[in-house]
Amino acid sequence: MPNETVALSPPHARVADPDRLAAEIVEHLTHRIGKNASAAKPHDWLAATIAAIRDRVIDHWIESTNKTYQEGGKRVYYLSLEFLIGRLMRDAISNLGMLEEVRAAHEKIGIGFDAIKELEPDAALGNGGLGRLAACFMESMATVDVPAYGYGIRYQNGMFRQEIHDGWQVELPETWLAHGNPWEFERREASYEVGFGGLVEPAKADGSGEDSRVWKPQDRVIATPYDTPVVGWRAARVNTLRLWTAVPIDPILLDAFNAGDHIGALRESNKADSLTRVLYPADSHIAGQELRLRQEYFFSSASLQDIVRRHLQYFGDIRTLPDKAAVQLNDTHPAVSVAELMRLLLDELDLSFDEAWDITRRTFSYTNHTLLPEALETWPLPLFERLLPRHMQLIYAINAKLLIEAKRGKGLDDRAISAISLIDEGGERRVRMANLAFAGSHSVNGVAALHTELMKETVFADLHRMFPDRINNKTNGVTPRRWLMQCNPELTSLLRETIGDAFLDDTEALAELAPFAEDAAFRDKFRAVKQVKKDSLAALLKERMGLRIDPTALFDVQIKRIHEYKRQLLNIVEAVALYDQIRSHPERDWQPRVKLFGGKAAPSYHNAKLIIKLINDVARVVNHDPAVQGLLKIAFVPNYNVSLAEVMMPAADLSEQISTAGMEASGTGNMKFALNGALTIGTLDGANIEIMEHVGRENIKIFGLTAQEVSDLRSGGYTPRELIEKSKELSQALSAIRSGVFSPDDPNRYQDLIGGVYDHDWFLVAADFDSYHNAQRDLDTLWADKAKWDAMAVRNTARVGWFSSDRTIRQYAREIWKVLP
Repeated sequence: MPNETVALSPPHARVADPDRLAAEIVEHLTHRIGKNASAAKPHDWLAATIAAIRDRVIDHWIESTNKTYQEGGKRVYYLSLEFLIGRLMRDAISNLGMLEEVRAAHEKIGIGFDAIKELEPDAALGNGGLGRLAACFMESMATVDVPAYGYGIRYQNGMFRQEIHDGWQVELPETWLAHGNPWEFERREASYEVGFGGLVEPAKADGSGEDSRVWKPQDRVIATPYDTPVVGWRAARVNTLRLWTAVPIDPILLDAFNAGDHIGALRESNKADSLTRVLYPADSHIAGQELRLRQEYFFSSASLQDIVRRHLQYFGDIRTLPDKAAVQLNDTHPAVSVAELMRLLLDELDLSFDEAWDITRRTFSYTNHTLLPEALETWPLPLFERLLPRHMQLIYAINAKLLIEAKRGKGLDDRAISAISLIDEGGERRVRMANLAFAGSHSVNGVAALHTELMKETVFADLHRMFPDRINNKTNGVTPRRWLMQCNPELTSLLRETIGDAFLDDTEALAELAPFAEDAAFRDKFRAVKQVKKDSLAALLKERMGLRIDPTALFDVQIKRIHEYKRQLLNIVEAVALYDQIRSHPERDWQPRVKLFGGKAAPSYHNAKLIIKLINDVARVVNHDPAVQGLLKIAFVPNYNVSLAEVMMPAADLSEQISTAGMEASGTGNMKFALNGALTIGTLDGANIEIMEHVGRENIKIFGLTAQEVSDLRSGGYTPRELIEKSKELSQALSAIRSGVFSPDDPNRYQDLIGGVYDHDWFLVAADFDSYHNAQRDLDTLWADKAKWDAMAVRNTARVGWFSSDRTIRQYAREIWKVLP
């Protein structure tokens, strides 16, 4: 089997034979890198290879751009604070259909493609599912031929690079841009001023623009874009990811510098630099909150100015903007764009308020990704008004229009009007960004069927009553190019051999694989592929962590952002219970299991960081206890990112999707694992429900309370202590953790964490524990029946083709953006 992804030549690609391509790579090495082949280092060959591939990408990029302008159609603008794009070279080569040519060219030169591609850094432009979804969507928009721009921030140091020191998460800066980024192109001609603070003066002196005002910001920076091409499958289209960096208007205050204030002279540079330095700066203090709001407005303003400028340049009449531009807000981070577009239409283009509001609402659509109150961003009103005074005026004006319509047009009561308001009046007055996004959009979508229904019933219940046709569902998907063809070429090769190539262009054709679940010879091949991936992961963990694991054991994997609702705590508490049982009952037929965790905790999220420490403390004890006899190994794999996921997901036997029901919007890791033949253990939450419907309840392990049962339990006087005392395994596991068995250096370390489970248990660890524990023991039994397990795994791969981001994007395009013919 090939050890990389499939190579198919797109019909209109400029294909290079290996000899020509090898010559081009050497040419780039000589004249762009300035090295002789004999002196070149591996990173030089990486840069030269990217340069040769990039030339072909640029040809397609220019062709796609020209096609868009010639057709004069509608374009999608996708605004997201995160784009977790991973490495780009293999993705581009694969989608161009040039993988075998590149491999052969490298062989002729005498270098190894696999070693070279591993040198490319992951772009530090995101953290979790939100950013990875945005990256999948960008690739799928190019694949299904939707003209699109992605807009975000060019973070210099990302969120952070995670290291584990003595079991604790340590945050270090990402340095992915230290040696430049060969995929990006600076576009200085498309720079814009972005202002903050200052004051707002009355209408213009000439009387034009009755509803306009003059905003005079106190602080200003220049937003300069860097463009990265995004290549679709078979090079159907190349779209643009435009990322903004902040540049000071005055890089150095020379009078202050010459007066001896050398540090103060750089304050404008430092202020601009901070805007694009770090993703999600800690917001536990007012300075962090202000920086976050500045970041969100910075990229929203620059993006909207760019969209309006492009529209006026090519179409002239701003009133046709909704016919030519569909702006998608990816969660609440870019919600201030609603107020910013209103400002541009009113203050810069002199439209009336009503006309501007009509254009705004027809242009924007909003994707909600969470029901968690803390994630539905709100800003202290004094902070918002000080930083964006004109936008605060506009939000009050929008709110007045909204509330008058709610009262007079819809007859809603005071409680409903209070919930609909863009200003939260309970306690400290705050601006509700989710409500602003909802009010300013013609479409508001959830990302899984359950999530969408809960949006209607909970956080947006009253807005839904007011606008009953606005909320719709668009279940998430993942790109099969990266998450099957590229990360699991061995499985891709087996699938092509078995069912042909149709699934390469339409993943729902994977359904043809389902009958082979009953074919013993095929199951053996399927298991052999899984074993190859498990061997690779075992080798990686030995190399990076010095950890030896049994590659034939059940690989039980939970890799995702660390958060209490995702319940890594439930997983590790159950692991402690399993550890106790293995020691107490060595006579039982235990199945070897390796439990792998990965993910980052927000720097200011104390409990999430404490859970990471607990996982490492438990691992230290379990992994060195001879009584376990190697039947259980636990590891927390540091610095989880896209490239690590590409190794771990194809190797997983069991996918942990165990969030508290009703709290996970969708999840996409669940889709990636299932596509690669892992079984899911999960709650009826997010997209797990739809995965169950597609693969069949008999091919997934569901446990725990439903979303309705969670709601009923919470509102009915839940007393977790009583449940804990009735569950022998849970009580013993919690007592061991709480008493310091796993933290002898600090016996009280987990007192508060475990005390929270006893006292309130908001995330229902105790309520779901017994169901989860029993489900895991059922899976032990199932793992012993290899034929049955393998058949279920094959059915998972065969039946999740629907969860392609190509399908999701086509739904957005037809039903929200109106861009497909």
